Order: sequence, then structure tokens, then C-alpha cells
Amino acid sequence: MPSPYRAIFGRPGTMSFSAAGFLGRLPLSMMSIGVVTMISQLTGRYGLAGALSATLALSAAVIGPQISRLVDRHGQRRVLRPATLVSLTAVAGLLLSAQQGRPDWTLFVFSAGAGCVPSIGSMIRARWAEIYRGSPRVLHTAYAWESIVDEVCFIVGPIVSIGLSTAWFPEAGPLLAAGFLAAGVFWLTAQRATEPVPQPREQRSEGSALRSPGLQVLVVTFVATGAIFGAIDVVTVAFAEEAGHKAAASLVLAVYALGSCVAGAVFGLLHLTGHAARRWVIGVGAMAVSMVPLQLTGSLPVLAVMLFVAGLAIAPTMVTTMALVEEHVPRSQLTEGMTWTSTGLAVGVALGSSAAGSVVDAAGAGRGYLVPLAAGALAALVAVAGYRRLRPRPATPSAAVAEGGPAARPRDAHSESPC
Repeated sequence: MPSPYRAIFGRPGTMSFSAAGFLGRLPLSMMSIGVVTMISQLTGRYGLAGALSATLALSAAVIGPQISRLVDRHGQRRVLRPATLVSLTAVAGLLLSAQQGRPDWTLFVFSAGAGCVPSIGSMIRARWAEIYRGSPRVLHTAYAWESIVDEVCFIVGPIVSIGLSTAWFPEAGPLLAAGFLAAGVFWLTAQRATEPVPQPREQRSEGSALRSPGLQVLVVTFVATGAIFGAIDVVTVAFAEEAGHKAAASLVLAVYALGSCVAGAVFGLLHLTGHAARRWVIGVGAMAVSMVPLQLTGSLPVLAVMLFVAGLAIAPTMVTTMALVEEHVPRSQLTEGMTWTSTGLAVGVALGSSAAGSVVDAAGAGRGYLVPLAAGALAALVAVAGYRRLRPRPATPSAAVAEGGPAARPRDAHSESPC
């Protein structure tokens, strides 16, 4: 492991909570595709499978920020365990209802309940932010490490979920995902030493973190960015099916995630200067431009190469996003702020998947890549238009104290920050 990554694990407990976060995040990439696989095998109804998957994603997008807001106020252990038990109960109800052939409405109710799942990635990043507050270069590497973990989850998770549901029994994928969620959350919340301490009531910011103009820009941009991801998943599966190699779609999409993983690993080694807002806009623009070559794709091997290149812009942009959230959201609302970006992505994935499916049905897989192109263009436009809101602003000492943030780390001190 390169020395900057080895250095972030120098503090006691860091390796343990990062490992717990890996387990807890695997369901993010396993549950939705597992539900689709399970329902399609049990009923043969892909429309129902897609609708349940969208219900699960949108429910998590709505409930996730509310859970994170409670975490900021009461701590991870007190909130995550009850929320996870609710989600696990709903997953159990969904699996039993599907297996017993219960009415469709029961499947939708349990899918909505399963969305009561905490944003584990936000919880882990909040721990890194607490431990390395005031050490921006080390925190930059920690955020990059977590982006690598995210991509590994999305490389491994779908393959395991689909493989188990098709080779063992239909409910196996979602069942294992629920097991990972339980193990990850209860292992994480058992680690009290690294848990961020909730801010005293008098230091908490009132209202939602989404009131921040900078966070609003990030979330709206991430809705469009999520549409890129959702559309690429659907269109790539359709493209592979038209080419007569549908099973290869998972490998091609894994290459897409691999590109992001490689870029994130390299990005974490860099010590960058300058404004994070400028790098973020460039990253979003690069993601948009990378959608252009996909319009000329003629074969699966060429598509894999193009998606690998496209993936190179993802992790660096995500790492910079987390730094910007920390910059524009009060310390007492950091977990909620990070979760809102995930919410934006989840909503975008649902919208992008739906739009791409409609285009593929109407005009074929080749035309389907117009959807991520349009989503990328929209993301770039929003990012450029919102750049002024993301630029650093000087903070008065009184404001820093009111937010519970360190006055020694003023908000315009970007010349020292790699993020």
C-alpha cells in the first residue's frame, strides 16, 4: 500500500471502522439488482422488478437524509441500530412475500420500508473528518480511499448478488445483502472510540443542511450525474444483449467501475493546491465529455475501453465533492450534508434508468447512449452556473464558533488544502 494510504490508518480504530464500512456498503450495490433478479426469476415480470427496485431507491433517497440528520444530533450508535432493524425487517417481509406469491402491493410496502437504511458511506466519511479535522492532506487521501472502497463494492456486489440468486435460489442475493448490512452496521456502531460526538444543542444549526446554497448546487448536479450512471447501466445491458452476449454486460460495467477505482487510487496520492470548486467543475465537465465517444460505439470491447476512460473522471470528482460538502455545511450537519449528495445520485439513477429504458425500447441500444450524454451536459451546465456558490468565502471567527467548526481552519484557507 502506498505510504499516504498507509498513513491514514495510523490512528487507532481506523482500519476497523473502514472494514465495517465496506461490509455495510455492499448492500448498496447488491440489494437493488438482487431484487430485480429475484422478482424476474420468481414471476418473470421485469416491469414489476424494475418498479420495486425504483421504489427501494427512492425510499432510501427520501429517508436517508432524515436518518443522517438524527445521527448528527444523537450519534451513530443510537440511530443506526434501530433504523437498520427496521430495514432488515422490511427486507425479510419482502423476501417472504415474494416467495409466497403475495399481492403486489405488499411487495411495494416492504420495498419502501427497506429504504430505511443508513448511508454507511457518509457515516464512515464523517469519522474520517472527525479524526483528521485540521489535516486536509490526510483527509483528502482518506476520502480517496473511501471512493476506492465504493468502486470495489460496485465491482464485486452485483456479481455476487446475481450469481447467488441465479445459481442458488432467487432470494439468495438480497438475503446476503441484508446479512452484510447487519454485520457492517453493528460492527461499526460497536466502535465507540472513533464515533463523532454529537454537537451540544446550543451549537447545532437549525433546519436542514440543504439550506446551504453550495450544497444545493452539489445535489442538483448529482441528480444529473446519477442519471448518467443509471442510464449507462441499462443501455449497456441492452447493448450487450443486442450483440448476443448479455452476460458480458456485468464485465463491461465492472471495467467502468475499475476506471474510477484506478483514478481514485492515483488521486489520493496527489497533493493538490488551488480551489476545490474549480477542480470539481472540471471533473463534472470531464464526465460529460466522456459520454461523447459512446455515441460511436460499435462493439463490446470498444465499449469497455470507452467506459474505462469515462470512469477515470468519477472518483476524483466524488472525492472533491466530499471536500466541498465539508466546506459548505456546518460541522453539526456534516453527515446529513454528505447523505444529501448520495440522495441526489439515487434520484438521478432512478430517472436515468427510466429514461434510458424508454429510449432503448423506442430506438434501440445504440441511441440509448444519448441519455447519459444529455445528462452529462445538464450536469456540466448546472456545475458551471453554480460555480459562484461553491467558491470559498471568508468566515468570521464568530461564524466558525457558531457552527462548531475550528476557528483555526478558516474557510478561505484553500491554498493549504488539497481538496
